Amino acid sequence: MARALINVPATAKKGEAVEIKVLIQHPMETGFRTGPDGKLVPRDIIQRFSCTYDGQEVFAAELHPAVAANPFFAFFTLATASGPLIFKWTDNAGKEESQSADIAVT
Repeated sequence: MARALINVPATAKKGEAVEIKVLIQHPMETGFRTGPDGKLVPRDIIQRFSCTYDGQEVFAAELHPAVAANPFFAFFTLATASGPLIFKWTDNAGKEESQSADIAVT
């Protein structure tokens, strides 16, 4: 489906606000565009994106057909514990993908 470029600080102090950046490489076809044959290109969009950290969802977004290709997300969360941040996204066909990135909290 898609892959993501994830930027998470390698280390952080406990209680520090850290910025997380995620770029998902995905064409995001709306289903409204016509192809070279004159037929509509089938819809292919990411509908939901979320980030879980230390067992809690810290960010989530519902996406719609108007979102550009290769959606970019940037958000902050507090560094609470060492471990993975888990990023999940689901497309309109119900396919789910995930990637993770680790952070060490001191």
